[in-house]
Amino acid sequence: MGTTMIGLVKEKRAFGAVLKEVPVPECGPDEVLVRVKTTSICGTDLHIYQWDAWAEQTVVTPNVFGHEFAGVVEAVGSRVTNVKLGDRISAEGHIVCGVCKACRTGNAHVCPNTKSFGITAPGCFADYAVVKATNVIHNDPQLPFELACLQDPLGNAVQTVLSGDIVGKSVAVIGTGPIGLMAVAVAKACGAGMVMAVDVNAYRLGLARTMGADVTINSKETSMVQAIMEHTGGEGAEVVLEMSGHPDAIRGGFEAAAPAARVSLLGIPTREVSLDLSRHIIFKGIRVEGITGRRMYQTWYQLKGLLDRTRIDLKPLITHTFTLDQYEEAFALAASGQCGKIVFHHDTDTQTTNKGELIHGQLELTAG
Repeated sequence: MGTTMIGLVKEKRAFGAVLKEVPVPECGPDEVLVRVKTTSICGTDLHIYQWDAWAEQTVVTPNVFGHEFAGVVEAVGSRVTNVKLGDRISAEGHIVCGVCKACRTGNAHVCPNTKSFGITAPGCFADYAVVKATNVIHNDPQLPFELACLQDPLGNAVQTVLSGDIVGKSVAVIGTGPIGLMAVAVAKACGAGMVMAVDVNAYRLGLARTMGADVTINSKETSMVQAIMEHTGGEGAEVVLEMSGHPDAIRGGFEAAAPAARVSLLGIPTREVSLDLSRHIIFKGIRVEGITGRRMYQTWYQLKGLLDRTRIDLKPLITHTFTLDQYEEAFALAASGQCGKIVFHHDTDTQTTNKGELIHGQLELTAG
């Protein structure tokens, strides 16, 4: 291992990124150094790449970005006792203080002192990354690297789905981006009744059917509220999982929710959203859950139980793979929405498909 490596750097506070030689990060006494095998593009990474208002307010530059990864431990700090050389790992991306009231009462996922791996701290779109040993998630050696790097977003889906009772209930998943698609699979695996997937993107709705949706609703072609009401006999959805962040979708989700329903909000709107609180929340007795990240570390154990025992299958979600030097093509594809999850292979020995190639038969999905 040399002293420098290749990393994808958010160098300027503007559109794009630069692939360049950067120093290999130093491993502190409570940290581990990971050789990155696979990474995946998150919606947050797209915000960073395109440099929108959220990125301008939030992201530290210059920095290697990216936060979804799987790799192998190459070095451990002098005080590390829970990780050893050669371990296959991923990591929780929220770097929390551990001493505030939120952290000490089981709510570290909303620690006010959080630093975020790949956003406000150096990330994983590189040959190597450093993570806190306390944040390490050990991966089953049988779990392929390209699936292991999807656990961070899967945790978002798991927390959203399981923030309330789900068994036997009618569920509307609004927004079928990758986390919404994962939520469809998790809801089915955890015993949901009818699962309805809503989006304006026909390609993604095709993926939603593959991931287990019983009903798909294209809200560009039909009224989402009306369709949900029709499919639930006029009652509305007992669980609404809002993953899009679109103001109209959020309002529609509350309107389409059944009396005494649970509405879990993961999608992040870019502006304030007006709601009819009295009609759609208060008098309906709606319970609202705000979802951020993963509960540390309850959600990780839940997703491990689902993923390691193949209760859910994420393979159809990976529609394209690239190498890191193809990042421009990869981010353009992510922005188009004509894809599922995009994975970067950092090591040729982990690559199971051709660069940038459509995999798992997704071309067939768009037809039906």
